[in-house]
Amino acid sequence: MDDMLKEFVVEAMDLAVNVEEHLLRLERDPDNKETLNAVFRSFHTIKGGAGFMNLGALVSACHLTENLFDALRTGAAPVTPLSIEAALQASGFVADQLTDLNNGAAPDQLAPMPADLEAILKDAIEGKASSAAGKVKPAAAPAAATPAAAPVAAAAGAAPAAAPSADGLDWEGMYEAVVPPGTYVRPAGGARAEGVAAAHAAAEGTQAAVHAPAPEAKERPAGEAKPSSAPAKEESIRIDAVKLDALLEVAGESVQAANQAAVLLERLQQFKFEGQAATLMSALTETLERASRYSTELQRATLATRMQPVGRLFQKFPRLVRELAKDLGKEVELTIEGAETEVDRVVVDSLYDPLVHMLRNALDHGVEAPDARMAIGKPPKAYISLKAWQEANSVMIVLQDDGKGMDPVALRRKAAEKGLISPSANLSDDESYQLVFLPGFSTKEVASSVSGRGVGMDVVKTAVEKNRGAIHIESQLGKGTKFAIRLPIELSIVPTMLVSTSGALLALPMAVVERVVELPEVFMEVGGAPVLKDQGRPLPVRSLAGALGYEPCSERVGIVINSPQPYILAVAAVDGTADLVIKPMTALSVDGITGTARSAEGDLVLVVGLSFLMDGCRGSVRMAA
Repeated sequence: MDDMLKEFVVEAMDLAVNVEEHLLRLERDPDNKETLNAVFRSFHTIKGGAGFMNLGALVSACHLTENLFDALRTGAAPVTPLSIEAALQASGFVADQLTDLNNGAAPDQLAPMPADLEAILKDAIEGKASSAAGKVKPAAAPAAATPAAAPVAAAAGAAPAAAPSADGLDWEGMYEAVVPPGTYVRPAGGARAEGVAAAHAAAEGTQAAVHAPAPEAKERPAGEAKPSSAPAKEESIRIDAVKLDALLEVAGESVQAANQAAVLLERLQQFKFEGQAATLMSALTETLERASRYSTELQRATLATRMQPVGRLFQKFPRLVRELAKDLGKEVELTIEGAETEVDRVVVDSLYDPLVHMLRNALDHGVEAPDARMAIGKPPKAYISLKAWQEANSVMIVLQDDGKGMDPVALRRKAAEKGLISPSANLSDDESYQLVFLPGFSTKEVASSVSGRGVGMDVVKTAVEKNRGAIHIESQLGKGTKFAIRLPIELSIVPTMLVSTSGALLALPMAVVERVVELPEVFMEVGGAPVLKDQGRPLPVRSLAGALGYEPCSERVGIVINSPQPYILAVAAVDGTADLVIKPMTALSVDGITGTARSAEGDLVLVVGLSFLMDGCRGSVRMAA
């Protein structure tokens, strides 16, 4: 079973269980509109997934049941015992189909929808009080016993009454009641007594065969055993995301506690222990090492439960692009790469809306209409690519189109017209591209159903930075635009480099740290700004204390920051690296700081934002006063 089908089966089985609960509640309270709506939604959801998986019988059953509950909730049909029975039969059929899939059956091996189920559903939709189909199933058991009544009477007339056995039961009489006529003749005298035990044994097997419905029975070769109907072993369970987040937090705190214990142990080992104290220290060291190892494994296993491929998100976009391009009268092809790249579940869930906004903008603003493209020598079909890959401790997601690109001059002019920046503001092209993230900014004169209200890209940047990520824009007139999003692979525990400056302990995400260099006392200057050559390239030097508004101090250590515009970040000292459990700042907002953590020594650490570092230690372009 492929992953998409497996995910559908797990979700649909949960819905099917809830449906039965709702139906039983509805039987007790037929006027409960909330329950009617809940059942309708469940069958509608299952039908949608089944249609996507080409499960025809499931679609048919769910569609008819959906019609039934649509009639029930609108009052077109009454809630009767027949409608409840029809819905329960449909729910049972759906559950059987899902169980078969879960047990490994292929979609084309599933049974078709029974005709009597279709009939009873249609009768319930029409508001009938009873159904011929509905009576078939309850009447099946008495009908199966009818042929057995004839041999009882025949045997009673043809043979003398059998004497009861030692336990007071007439085994021969009961045996004759269940076997086909003429297949058993009572033996005379003592021979009859000798055959009672054999008749008893045969009766048990024959009785099971008689009660089996003949129309559904299939011939099997002699000796072939009926396959087991035991449910397959559950390969996945659904867990509340809140519980999973709590487990991850506990795992992270256990790692932090183990790290702090290791630091304390290292300090203790500076003292000399003898005799029993030395033995205890040796045992303590071994125990703490084991605890640290297990806590790290717990952390790794917990993180793995939250990781999901971004393909779960990307698979929703081809249809969106196709339908939107058709509405806009454009020819667009979307290509997707790296769908198997895994990232934190929270990141996957939070990226849907931002990527939808970016795709809509690319289709509406970015790519041109076919005739416009042909007029400038481009093929009529535009191309949009969506790529994902892992880079160090980050995940890169890049959305790129081959459209008309962004004009930085036009962006600055439009922002000034809207009062978002001062008309005299001197912005670089890169800073001009960042203007699209300002609330209320749009280059369209008239808002459409697709874009133009100035809210989409602001939502994108907010969502990315909320996940401690960064977004960067590259554009070229006539060639296209590229949006690059960098996100941490997981959110709670982040590899960082610990630095200090102006007496503050800070953590920089390792995702942007390239290397550490020594800074001279005197720098070269370009345009009045300090510059240092690193591996043959001149890079600007920026003070971390100055960027965060701290008191100036002596900063003689430089960290090369890997950003779209690389630079060297000057700090007072580098104190090593650490995997920190990040706590978001909710009570206050500090420019450049996204969270707090505790070092192995228990000291408070401020975490510098990834977006702040990627933007060159500058905050977002601010609105004019």
